[in-house]
Amino acid sequence: MSRLLDLLEEERRKLNQLGEASLKQAIPLWENPEVQEQSRRVDELVAQVSEMKARYSRVVRLCEVHNA
Repeated sequence: MSRLLDLLEEERRKLNQLGEASLKQAIPLWENPEVQEQSRRVDELVAQVSEMKARYSRVVRLCEVHNA
């Protein structure tokens, strides 16, 4: 999971850099295909992290119930 979080942070940094460059060039973020593509990558990674956290929570609850 740590690797996935590191990748998410790296992709977020890239998104922020692209966004800043786009705004400096007076290009709206929604009109910049590079920003939109990077945003989709970040969204996908966020979904993966959320799914992994949900799975982990279910496993922890099952272990707690089993050990109770």
